[in-house]
Amino acid sequence: MSFCSKTKTELCKLPVSRTCCAVAECYGVLLFCNTFSPQSIRIVTESRDFAQRLPKLFQRAFGLSFDQMPESEQGKQIFAMENTKKIHLIYDTFGLEAATTVALSVNLGILEESCCRVSFLRGAFLAGGSVTDPEKRYHLELVTSHLRASREVRRLMEEVGFAPKTVNRAGSHVLYFKQSDQIEDFLTTLGAPVCAMGVMEAKVEKDLRNGVNRRVNCETANLGKAVDAAQEQLAAIRKLEERGLLGELPEKLRETAALRKAYPEATLQELAQSLSPPVSKSAINHRMRKLIELARQ
Repeated sequence: MSFCSKTKTELCKLPVSRTCCAVAECYGVLLFCNTFSPQSIRIVTESRDFAQRLPKLFQRAFGLSFDQMPESEQGKQIFAMENTKKIHLIYDTFGLEAATTVALSVNLGILEESCCRVSFLRGAFLAGGSVTDPEKRYHLELVTSHLRASREVRRLMEEVGFAPKTVNRAGSHVLYFKQSDQIEDFLTTLGAPVCAMGVMEAKVEKDLRNGVNRRVNCETANLGKAVDAAQEQLAAIRKLEERGLLGELPEKLRETAALRKAYPEATLQELAQSLSPPVSKSAINHRMRKLIELARQ
């Protein structure tokens, strides 16, 4: 089961305790479903749990049943209503005039209670929403074909405390989030805290992996620099030997050169501690730079 399916399953387990919340959830479903017009209602879903919830929801909200029910519980499931009397009753419930309404909008009078606003957004997500598996990327969206409704739902979400971004895609209007914390909060608000926790856990795991990778990359880069530096130091020492100059150097430089030849893979800190008495890393580094400078001269 996909992460999106799990989320809708969790949401569909929530009971509809109040008629006003059932009306609000249906309102969100209809504004974000496939077709909602004075002539026809068509809701298509692949969520079996949402398909089981829909008839009960419409019965509770309007006392109505669908004219067409899904023939199977597999794949896409289609609910349809063609009876104009039923559709006009639904329009009247939302305070809309079926005969004159051109562009669907959000009647905020139906969504005065905070529980009804949450139910409305839950219905919008169940009908026209999706959320990507957080293991892959962070993305949650609500899609509708109604421009005016999309703009008003965005303002409603901002009043509730969310700030979705918008984009038009193939004639549809999309409200979306790409931040993990916003997706977590939105799913929690809708009533899916378990899936919200899944987003949080995925983020923690990603951050942990990224942190480990950064440390490994940093250590690898530092090791590469140390190897390059050691090779440069050994090349300088060999050059001084070939010219017969190494034996004429001060004792500290000769001692440092001998130590580097004996331990070509050691770090400067390890070389510094090998001297008797030990010296600081900066002191051994200064001697190495002096050997390189002499070799170049």
